[in-house]
Amino acid sequence: MHDCSKMSIVVLGLNHRTAPVEVRERVVFDADRLGDALHNLCARPGVQEGLIVSTCNRTEMYCVVDGADPALAAWLEEYQHTGHALVDNCYELHGPSAVQHVFAVASGLDSLILGEPQILGQLKDAYRAAHDAGTAGPLLNRLFQATFAVAKRVRTETRVGASAVSVASAGVQLARRIFAGFGQHTALLIGAGEMVELTARHLHAQGLKRMIIANRSLARAQELALEFKASAISLDALAEHLPAADIVISSTASPVPVVTLHATRAAIAARKRKPMFMLDIAVPRDIEPAVAELEDVYLYTIDDLKQVVDHNLRARQDEAEEARQLIEDEVERFIAALRTLDAAPIIREVRARADGTKAQTLEQARRMLAAGKQEEALEFLANTLTNRLLHAPSRALRLAAEQGDGALIEAAQKLYGLNGQDGH
Repeated sequence: MHDCSKMSIVVLGLNHRTAPVEVRERVVFDADRLGDALHNLCARPGVQEGLIVSTCNRTEMYCVVDGADPALAAWLEEYQHTGHALVDNCYELHGPSAVQHVFAVASGLDSLILGEPQILGQLKDAYRAAHDAGTAGPLLNRLFQATFAVAKRVRTETRVGASAVSVASAGVQLARRIFAGFGQHTALLIGAGEMVELTARHLHAQGLKRMIIANRSLARAQELALEFKASAISLDALAEHLPAADIVISSTASPVPVVTLHATRAAIAARKRKPMFMLDIAVPRDIEPAVAELEDVYLYTIDDLKQVVDHNLRARQDEAEEARQLIEDEVERFIAALRTLDAAPIIREVRARADGTKAQTLEQARRMLAAGKQEEALEFLANTLTNRLLHAPSRALRLAAEQGDGALIEAAQKLYGLNGQDGH
């Protein structure tokens, strides 16, 4: 096991702010190659512990190094065969800055979408992989346990991740204004692209009762429906299924509307005027604008969503300030705990030496007591113990005075709580 007191924490990484996607994709680590990469990284001179987190938005290495510069950017270039000098795309952080960075990353403050929770799960996976590979030692273990605790505090004590700031989550948030819960409701999702998939994920997580996915390609609709235990229909069957839908969310690439005024009017009549929430996130629009004039239909467009997202982003920014202050306090606490670790071996050695001196002196005093010399034994115990315990520091201070070593004398004053004046 290495001595933590001589180690420092270093982060080297690149993310969505420092590197374009064509650079980021070159350095992504596949999960099945991560163990090999970790061992290779920790075989580098100077690297004692290592952890790699790699997502579409960031690749970062968290290392414990022993003072020598391990040239981590060069290692990344070599290992990933980038054929590209990464130094301009990377950031390197040391000590408290590195700790502050990992706390901020885990709390969602360094993400493309401020406050997003996915990164915390990705960090936990990265920590597990390093733990399994045996490359996370005492210092990284301590750092990441603290990191997960800080992220939990940020989540519970601030609302930095509370407001929906993606189009899909904002759409679901709007639907909740109409329906208290989704447990008794049916959603019809039109399209099968990324936006519809994300929306399906959000609705499914909110406990939606039933989902229908409509797409021009029935096979693609069926593929997506399988994941969410939903029904799949073709666009031709839309009008037939529209009356069953409490929630309609559409995002296709169709040049003309796929949900017509005529079909919606018929659906409302068949529903006996039960309210219908409709969200059109397509450009050009999928739902005929005149549908908005129908009673019992709540139609929102991508522009309405933008207002929700912008408002929520502003709310998150305010919460982020509070989160950053919390993180600053936690960084100070963590660094102070590490410094205590630095002092621990010295404290143990001082105590062990004092205990040895005490045992030796006590044994001599006991022999004097056995000989009936009580007063002498007490005198011997007090004087000898004082002299023996103070001999080494007194000698070191005399030498410091002779050599003009003011720093040691000042340290001794602090250590013994003195003010440097005789008799006080």
